[in-house]
Amino acid sequence: MTANAICSLSLDPLLVLVCFQRDARTLPLVERAGKFSISILEEGRSDLATRFASKGIAEAEKISGVPHRVESGVPVLDAAIAWAVCSVTDTLPGGDHVIAIGAVEALGTREGAPLVWHGGEFTALAAGS
Repeated sequence: MTANAICSLSLDPLLVLVCFQRDARTLPLVERAGKFSISILEEGRSDLATRFASKGIAEAEKISGVPHRVESGVPVLDAAIAWAVCSVTDTLPGGDHVIAIGAVEALGTREGAPLVWHGGEFTALAAGS
């Protein structure tokens, strides 16, 4: 699944907030596992973002053939420049979404520019001055 909202919630303890559309096929998988991973993709990997956002590919098949490793029981994409594995600590209703609060169990980063969705398209971050 490609998330439409991810947010830092707390630094102590380290918590994140992720919003899942109520009818997202990923939501039951997260509820059963009690965990989820976040992979911030590197620039140029819109193919993966599009693949994971697709409703035309079964959830179990989305990861098939995509380079990844398993961290704490959940997949982390090799194309991620930042990643986190989170245990679900709570869920809350949020309109047509479910808000999941995740306690970060593991995380990592590497060099690279992030893939950015803005204004209805994938774009690059503008260089700072």
